[in-house]
Amino acid sequence: MGKGIRIIHENCDPDQATDTTLPYSAFLVEYEVGEETRWDITMAGKQSEIFDHYYDTYGIVKNLTQSKGKMNPKLWNPPGSSKKK
Repeated sequence: MGKGIRIIHENCDPDQATDTTLPYSAFLVEYEVGEETRWDITMAGKQSEIFDHYYDTYGIVKNLTQSKGKMNPKLWNPPGSSKKK
């Protein structure tokens, strides 16, 4: 990964982007690998960093849409991580 890119869900169902517990800075990325269309939910400091990463890695970025997330990215904990006491 590059420049602070965090892939939250890789090769996932696009309906997962409607989850309101995602950070508001998360984006649904639609891209192609060969003939197959894939979707990732990704976050970064700037939207252009996400585009640059996927364009440099896969070459074809079909769509970049902001998720329905409402959480502050600083307060959001990734799935599977434990909260500090």
